[in-house]
Amino acid sequence: MNSGSITSIKDLVVRVAFDEDIPRIGEVIIVQNDNQTKLLVDHLEVGGIAMCLNVRTDRSVRKGMSVARTGKGIEIPTGEKTIGRILDALGAPLDGLAPITGDDVEYKDILKLPPASTSFNISKPEILETGIKVIDFFTPFVKGRKIGIIGGAGVGKTVLTMELINNVAKSGSGLSFFAGIGERIREGHELWDTLKENDLLKNTCMFFAQMNENPVQRSLIATTSVALAEEFRDKEGKNILFFADNMYRFIQARNELATILDQTPNEGGYEPTIFSDIKVLQDRLSSNENGSITSVQTIYVPADDLSDPAVQMIQHELDATLVLSRKVAEQGIRPAVDLSRTTSSLLTPEVVGDRHYVLSVQVQSLLQKYESLKGIIAIIGENELSPADRADYAKAKKLIKNFTQNMNVMTKHTGVEGEFYTREETLRSIEEIIA
Repeated sequence: MNSGSITSIKDLVVRVAFDEDIPRIGEVIIVQNDNQTKLLVDHLEVGGIAMCLNVRTDRSVRKGMSVARTGKGIEIPTGEKTIGRILDALGAPLDGLAPITGDDVEYKDILKLPPASTSFNISKPEILETGIKVIDFFTPFVKGRKIGIIGGAGVGKTVLTMELINNVAKSGSGLSFFAGIGERIREGHELWDTLKENDLLKNTCMFFAQMNENPVQRSLIATTSVALAEEFRDKEGKNILFFADNMYRFIQARNELATILDQTPNEGGYEPTIFSDIKVLQDRLSSNENGSITSVQTIYVPADDLSDPAVQMIQHELDATLVLSRKVAEQGIRPAVDLSRTTSSLLTPEVVGDRHYVLSVQVQSLLQKYESLKGIIAIIGENELSPADRADYAKAKKLIKNFTQNMNVMTKHTGVEGEFYTREETLRSIEEIIA
């Protein structure tokens, strides 16, 4: 096996010189030290230089140490044994249980893309009920599509994701995946406890690289979880529900890596490869003739600025976006959804039916009128409005209240029982208000 030598180290970036037979990008190479430290080849430079990333932040790596090629990329275990487990970016367990090994365990290179799909499934869109009124009405959860939950810090993105996992996974339709990308460790523990209490781990695969991990692992965790989801979709024909919390943290981690690799940022201040980073990952979260991947992605909005370039780029890849607002949260409305900024390309008669579509148009019209009347009422008062305007304003207020809901996953914190509404119940409640 050909070996190279470490010529310099800068934080997580390790420069390795090879005389001949240099490794490929994405290959894992092993430092010949006591820890057998794994380095991931990020890119190659002229003169047989491999720029590598220290995946585990192993500080025992020293200049002059020899390095051996493996000829392999990052390979993670696949198959039934991964269900109910919590794994890190390299496929190692985080749940205190034994590593996934054995003669019957197959492995997959996380960077290896599956073969391109040759056929398109044009069957009738299948709506999955979430039991959350505001989602089922404004951003219908359609099998094989992508939904984004967008908002700043502390507006309830993770709670909404946990409620979705709780409600949709209970139906037992398919396999649930959760990728914790750069979020709080506490939230990971809470999700694990919630799934364990509700006996949902038997249908769930979990991946975590939380805030305490280095940017290499935080950026890789998204790719690792998607690679296993692809494997279940293509080899087992499973329908996957894929939850990612938080997709912005993936960009943040890639950005940190670009900084330590001395790459020149783009105009928005992000890594130069931001477009391809998002595009490659999102394209892998797709459906084919074997099965489907339906994804829910939370997106943190820095400084509550929805025009942030990274947020905009992720949004372009989604079929629906649910916008959570601090202003709405301050009014005590939960979930704190900004109804006027929430959009979905799936809210069409072909997908949701004529009844739902017509109601959505009427509701949006009332909500827009409500926003325009708010300013007038602040000046002249509600009593000065025309009877028609006053009636519409009252209806809009009722609608906003109607979309508030207690969450099942918050019951143990608040003591208030959670609520679940069928799509039929949601539509009926809206019809009663509008009528």
